[in-house]
Parts: sequence; structure tokens; C-alpha cells
Amino acid sequence: MIDQFINFVIRPPRAEYNPDQYLWERDFTLAGRTYKREDLELRNARGHTLLCSHYLPSPLPEDTPLPCVIYCHGNSGCRADANEAAVILLPSYITVFTLDFSGSGLSDGDYVSLGWHERDDLKVVVSYLRNNKQISRIGLWGRSMGAVTSLLYGAGDPSIAGMVLDSAFSSLYDLMMELVDVYKIRLPKFTVKMAVQYMRRVIERRAKFDIMDLNCLQVAPKTYIPALFGHASDDKFIQPHHSELIFKSYAGDKNIIKFDGDHNSSRPQFYYDSVSIFFYNVLHPPQISTAHSSKLEKYYDLGDLKVGAGMDESLLYEIITGLHSAGTDAGCSSSAPPNISTTKSVGELLSEIAPVTTVESMVKENNSLNSLETSYLQDKPNGQIEECCSYTSSNRESWGRCSSLGGSDEEESSADCAAADNCHQRTLEVFATPLRKMEQKSSDSAKDEKKKTMIVPKKPKSEKFEKLEALSKRLRLCFLKRVNQQRRRSS
Repeated sequence: MIDQFINFVIRPPRAEYNPDQYLWERDFTLAGRTYKREDLELRNARGHTLLCSHYLPSPLPEDTPLPCVIYCHGNSGCRADANEAAVILLPSYITVFTLDFSGSGLSDGDYVSLGWHERDDLKVVVSYLRNNKQISRIGLWGRSMGAVTSLLYGAGDPSIAGMVLDSAFSSLYDLMMELVDVYKIRLPKFTVKMAVQYMRRVIERRAKFDIMDLNCLQVAPKTYIPALFGHASDDKFIQPHHSELIFKSYAGDKNIIKFDGDHNSSRPQFYYDSVSIFFYNVLHPPQISTAHSSKLEKYYDLGDLKVGAGMDESLLYEIITGLHSAGTDAGCSSSAPPNISTTKSVGELLSEIAPVTTVESMVKENNSLNSLETSYLQDKPNGQIEECCSYTSSNRESWGRCSSLGGSDEEESSADCAAADNCHQRTLEVFATPLRKMEQKSSDSAKDEKKKTMIVPKKPKSEKFEKLEALSKRLRLCFLKRVNQQRRRSS
């Protein structure tokens, strides 16, 4: 029984797999862009060969270093666990590096150490990436053992830009004592403690680490790297209170997400969206222009609302600033105001917003926006514009509450759309998983126009164009509201 429990800790089932079958292909495509998988080998301080893979855009942008997230797998995991991370992060121009830790997968080594020696493996990877001129900032994403590994390493390397810690345990000794109850080992308490002390000596002799030293609560108060914690509410293996204890003692900027599931269940989409937002904010990936960039400019056109004589340009800057702030600060617990220079043109400000935000809720409101726009421009006299835009409820206090599953409820709001705090309440999705299916809706007003006059049919717009067009409409409506409010005040 004790030997089985020891193996359960330091020699769990080992993942055996074919990299060409279970990893992403060496050349693959996501969301219309091409990427590649580079396999390499590194050697740790104990002489073990570590098998690694690096997912990169193909070709790499010239003279533009890209950030990288190192994915750290669990105690029975391997490089294949990072497949979902690659799907989520690559479209944001964030590269993904993954490895088989020593004693795991296809790497050398006989035992795992639940984070103790794995942090040295992680150090080797970080050193390799630091010497790569094509890599800029580095983030860590760990699950279970990988989360503990990331936290232990991050405590000694404050240059890490951010960490996602999924299902970390606070103390290995406490976890082992809890597992005795979970697996219903009916022994007196003092007998269990004696057995754990025996296991401690055996583990130290075989795997070369002391289970009493593996305590995240000792390093959390000294770690200041921005961190996003995640834990499944029904996790019986590592119970949620472990993450809660680490979270409470963690010194850096932090947030925590709770979601349904157990230790090994698939994570919900809103969690992946939150991770994507978090890494976008801490890694600051470059905004690399694509072949569609020139075609998108017309969707930022304000049409008849060009800023001219008699119009207060600061109103438009206020609106754009609020939208920019809502998009870039969605994954950060800090509420510092965005730094946007008012010397920039409106077009420049809009171009800063578009690459980092997609507004799916605006696409859903496309029909109502068309009718609202007609109402504002034609039917309503100046000074009598009703406050009737609808917004999607969101909570910026948690990165995990920016779900994009399409199930968020829309509620009517009559608040001033240019106020910054109201702008923050809009749900903005930042570089979400490219596999998500977007819902397309046709415009009711377009159907009515077709009944009256013959219009030459146009090619259907892509989903991205529809979103940007909806964003332009929202800007026009908000600007009209502010202009009329100013007129009412002045009159």
C-alpha cells in the first residue's frame, strides 16, 4: 500500500506517445495563417535530455520579436497537453513553447518531483528563450504539477511577464494527508503521520527532494508576477481551497477563476478566453499588419460624422478612449486609466482599438443598430435623442467572467455611453480561440431597402468586416448622443 502511494507521487503513469501523431503537425494552418512546429532537445543540470517543441508563425515576421508562453504539463502529462494553448495563443502572435519534464513523456529521468526539480527544467527553457533574439517577453502557463513548477520558478525570476496557475496545490504534505481521506485509507491519524514520514524518507532517497520543502505558501508572499489562478469547483484530487490559500497569500497582481469540472476535465471556453485576455495584456504582442489591413480602413470611417467646425473633438476622443480602455484592461485587476495621446488622429486611435478587440455582442445587435442609426439621423430632432443603446453585462473584477459562449444576457441601459466606467461594462472579446464559430445575422434594414429599390448584389462580408462595421456604427451612435447632450446643456 505505501509503495503504491509512493509511486503515485513520484512515478505516476507515464505518457508514451508519437509526436507526429499527437502534436500539431510540423506545418499547419489556423484561422487562415500558417504555423510550424520546431522540435528540439535541451539538457538540464542533472544531465537529462528534455524533448521540447516550439510553435511559431511561418514565416516569422522580420525584425519583430514575439512573446512566448511556456506550457508546463501535469504529473502524468506531456507536450501534447499544450495543443489547446497553441490554438488559443498563436493567433495573437504569441508563440508557445512546451516540453516533457524530466521523468515525464519522452524525456530522460525516472521520477517526477511535482515541481521541485521541474523548476530547474523550466530554468533551462527560459535561458534558451532569453538567448533567442526572436523572443521578447515570456509567460508561464502551468496545470497541476506544472502550476506549482511555474510558481516555484517565478518566485526566483521576476522578469517573467505573467503566469496562469491552474489547479496548483499549496503544500505537498497537506495534499498527501488529504488524499488519505479521499481514498478512504482507514488508519489511525498517528499511523498515517508515521507512514507519511516513512514515505518522506523513501521519496528523498529515490527522487532527491524533501516533500516538506514543496510548499507554495512559502514563496507566494514573495512573488510579484501578475498571476491568473484557476481551479475546478469539483476537483477532488487537489481541492479548490489549495488555490484559494495561495491566492490569499500571493503578493503580486492576481485574480482567480472558478469553473465547473474536476481535476482532469476539459476547461470551459470562458476560461480559455480569460487566459487569452490575460496573456495579451501582460505580454503585449506586436500588432502585425495582414493582407486585409488596407481593406479594413473603410470600416473605421465615421461617415457624416467627420469632426469639423462647431464640433467638440474631445467628445470623440473620450468615446474612443473608453472603448480602448475596455479592450486593453479587460484582463487586468488594475484600474489605471489608459494612456492615449490626444495628439493622435481619430484614425490612428481607431486603428489601435481594432487589432485588439472583437465585439461579438455588437454583431448580435446589428439589426437594432441599423434601425437606431436611421432613427438618430432622420427621425429625431436635435436635443431629443433617446438613450436606448443596449449593453451586455460583464464584471471586470474577474478575468473569468468575460465568457464568449453566447449565453450572456443583454440588458437595456440608459447610462451615458461616453462615461469611462460604462464603457468598461461592455463585454469585449480579445483574441479568442480561432475555432469559435461566429454567428452571422443579416440586416433587417437592408431587407427593407431591397423591397423599395433595386440594389446590385454585393459579395458577402466576412465576419471580421461585419464586426468592424458594427463597431463603426456604435461609435457613430455614441458620438451623436454626446453631441446632442452637449447641445442640450449649452441651450
